[in-house]
Amino acid sequence: MRFEISKVLDAIEGRVCTDPLLARAVLDLAEVIRYQDLDGGRPASLLRLGMVIDALSRELEEDSVQVYAVVHRALLSDADLTSNERMVVRRWADDGLVEVLDNPGDRMLEVADLLGLPVLSRVRFDGLRGRFPWLVEQPGRVLAPVPGAGGPVFIAHVGGGHSPVAGKRSQTGAKLLARQWHCPESGCALFGSGGGGGAFADLAPAAERSPAGQPPPALRNGVPTCPRHGVRLGDAGPRPRTEVLAVRVGGLVRRRFVVSEEQPVVAGRAPEQDGGIMLGQWLNDEARRWISRGHVRFELRVGEVIVTDVSTNGSGIRPGGSMAESDRVPLAPQQSRVLGENDMVELYPGVQIGRAEELPTGAPFTPTSVMAEAPTMAMRLPRP
Repeated sequence: MRFEISKVLDAIEGRVCTDPLLARAVLDLAEVIRYQDLDGGRPASLLRLGMVIDALSRELEEDSVQVYAVVHRALLSDADLTSNERMVVRRWADDGLVEVLDNPGDRMLEVADLLGLPVLSRVRFDGLRGRFPWLVEQPGRVLAPVPGAGGPVFIAHVGGGHSPVAGKRSQTGAKLLARQWHCPESGCALFGSGGGGGAFADLAPAAERSPAGQPPPALRNGVPTCPRHGVRLGDAGPRPRTEVLAVRVGGLVRRRFVVSEEQPVVAGRAPEQDGGIMLGQWLNDEARRWISRGHVRFELRVGEVIVTDVSTNGSGIRPGGSMAESDRVPLAPQQSRVLGENDMVELYPGVQIGRAEELPTGAPFTPTSVMAEAPTMAMRLPRP
């Protein structure tokens, strides 16, 4: 059972991040792990985060969604968690996958405001509505996870629909995210070299964090500040330009990924390049035979997305997203093309890649669950 729990925690780890380009909602990890009524289990369980992530995937009708988690430092030594769970949370902290704070306060709402993300919380935040007017104006931005027949579901705190509502990134957020920031504290996992600052700093890899994936700084009296160390951040120059692309297979959005000026990305059946986007797990046998290991390469040049076919069999472009066969433009091996605003690259019929905001989803579906490896005897359905 320990091995099965470790596997599900590894799956959950792939869905937590502080990347402002990929996160789809923000939450307080300490709050979520204590939603005891979700499974009727022990007082605190990290597996409940997986249940909430699965619920978010169902609500958004999108696979592989990621969440932005903030957490009080006390959770790193919370006795209600198992030793393995505490070790996992510490690793997430050391790798910069979650924000660990001495006083989380309203940081969750600050992140939601700066990035335009919905909030997953049962707290009503009544005393903060003046500072964050969208708490009233957009009730779907704050949703409470509650038990449902097939797992957690979301309800809006005040009226509105039940699906998470994304807002626009604030002007302040846009300005902050246009710059790179550096924390003067050695080994800061959020605004410096990765793998530092926590209980396992000596064991963690010192991988350089991508400037494009830096979280938004906290604002203290208008000054950009490291939320973990509480010190003023240095301006390290402009942040690389980025584009968020998404993979759609069979009409369903399966994954989002980021292309920056500094980092081209190869997508295919099983790319060998670092940071490649593997599609094989979503393909049928015929598609696997057609799509090369590395099929298309995406680059960002002077604000334009350039797609190059690096396959054996070639690809196609769907201008404006049109699925009419007469509109399809062939893309031969080694040929490049600028990807228009609504264009999609078609690697094989039903397998497309385009800009995330322009790529519609299909019908409702059952997403790939991060809880698939969870031992059933460790999870109990809530009593009716």
